[in-house]
Formats: sequence, structure tokens, C-alpha cells
Amino acid sequence: MTPRTIPADFVVKAVSLAASGGVDLSYPLSVAGIGPRTLRDPHSRLTAEQVTLFTQATWQLTDDELFGLASTPMRRGSFRVICLTLIHSPDLAAAMERMSETTRVLSGMPPMLITRGETATRLTIPPADNSHLPESARVIAGQLLTDFRMVLVHRFAAWLIGGRVKLHSVELPYDMADPATGKLYDRMFGAHVTFGAPAAVLEFDNSAMRAPIVQTEESLADYLRESPNLLFTARDYDSTASSQVRRALELGLQGRNPATDDIADMLSVSAAHLRRLLRQEGTSVNQIREEVLRDAAISGLSRGDSVDDISGRLGFSEPSSFRRAFKRWTGQTPGAYR
Repeated sequence: MTPRTIPADFVVKAVSLAASGGVDLSYPLSVAGIGPRTLRDPHSRLTAEQVTLFTQATWQLTDDELFGLASTPMRRGSFRVICLTLIHSPDLAAAMERMSETTRVLSGMPPMLITRGETATRLTIPPADNSHLPESARVIAGQLLTDFRMVLVHRFAAWLIGGRVKLHSVELPYDMADPATGKLYDRMFGAHVTFGAPAAVLEFDNSAMRAPIVQTEESLADYLRESPNLLFTARDYDSTASSQVRRALELGLQGRNPATDDIADMLSVSAAHLRRLLRQEGTSVNQIREEVLRDAAISGLSRGDSVDDISGRLGFSEPSSFRRAFKRWTGQTPGAYR
């Protein structure tokens, strides 16, 4: 499967917010191979490995697993302790209860509110205090930390039960002016995201909450060793049409190049219906194809592969065509990006 790339916005915001609090993140940037030009370019994308290296180095530098975004630090090793308290829970519902309790004790943040209904369970994640930051930085810091915690809870839950955690709804307590970015959130959670809500909420299907915990202390050790890589790469929960099309196109990089009709056949729908589903998700087969090629190209450049090798592997007739496409995708030439 083609490694996913991540908009550089997360790192850009983290660096800016850290600077507002007097913390220089030059070292984590250098460890991850992220240069100033990447931070300045709004089209820049990073590999999951780069974001993981940046995050791990930031944790090491700040001794805070919340990146200094909350007034009470969450000391390094806190997440490991939280995980150890819930890994032996009988099911996901019990694990979420324990996560709420231990997070409050170890980080000083208000506990996650869990409300059970007949078919779904709502997990409300209250905002963390960030009054230590300059007033001008508090709104962005709050959004960034909310996003991180929401993704953490959802994807870690999926890892605990070894399968997809279906979400009925996702609510975020801030507005999103850019529809394209809103669609990114839909794909990130595999469900429609409502912005401007009163609180941050993940609504889990109760079938997931009843699922047994299948992980062990041994598998947890492996998970934590790579943390937070799986937060950025795990996609098992995503069953949207666009995600299924992407998986079909990723097979194309392994020797096949499916057309729209071929993909529709794989998904047992008509080509017209597939196009309609993708339009509802704000995308198309061609757009997803470009994203797959872009991510594969960025991955190859990050590994040190030559432009000629990447160009041929991705099916371009000549390297110059690949260079033009890469400039269109990222705003940079392959040489400048490298």
C-alpha cells in the first residue's frame, strides 16, 4: 500500500505555537528532515515517518506528550501508563472509561464524558486549559490539541479491538471555512464531520463498544515503540467510496492500472454510481489517482530514489513529465523538495 502523506499544516502550527511560548523546535525539524522552505509552502506534504520523527523529537525536547499546548504538561511516559491501565479491559467500553479516568489523573485535563444510548455512545472531549499561552495563540492551540486527541481516541480504539470502529458522527467546536479541508476531515474519520458544534464529540456505534480488547502488553510495546506513526497511517476504519477507490488505485502501482469502469466492477457498482458517490465526497477518480501518485512520489524522494526511477515506476513517459506533475502537486520541483 502506498504510504499516505500528511499536509505540513500540523507541523507548521506546532512550530509557530511553540515559538509563541518561547520553545525552539529547530532540532525536531532537523531530525525529521523538514526545511524552512517546506514550512513556508502551503502545498507542502510530509510522510508519516517525518511527522513521527518530528513528534518524537518534540516529546523528547519538551518532556510533554501534548507538545506544550495545555497548561498542565503530560510528561513523557504518561500515554504508556494510560495504555497499561486499559489493555486488560474486557471490552472497548471499559477501556474508554479507564482512559477517561487515567487521563484526568495524569494530565489534569477534565475527564472525557461518556454518554450511552441504545445504538451509539457519545464521547465528549472537553477542551484543555491553555491559559499559559499568549492570548493570540490560544484558539489555534485549542483546535490543534482537540484534533490530536480526537484522532488519538478513534484510532487507538480501532487498534485495541483490531478492527474498524464505526462512527455515527463527529462534531468539532470550531468553524471550517474551507470546504476542501472539511472533506479532508470527513476522510480522516470515515464519517461526516460537523463543524461549529457546542463540543468535540465522537459518536461510536455500540457494536464497537462491545468488542473485546484483542491486544496484549507485548503488542502494546511494539505499538508504543513506533508511536505516533500508527495514528497517521492506520486506515482500517475508513470504508468511504474514496478510500476504496484509493486502495484499488494503489494496486495499480503494483502492476495494474485500473480505469473507472474496472474500479466500479471491483466495488460491484456502476461507473455512474461510483462517480456520484465520489462527487458526494467532494472528489473524483482522477483526483484520487493524482493523490496516489503524489504520495508515492514524495515517499520515493524521501527514501532517496532518483527522479528517473520514480518517474518510470509511476508510469510517466519521461522524467520531464514527472517533474511538471510534481510541481503541480506540491508547488516545488523534485530537486527543491528533496
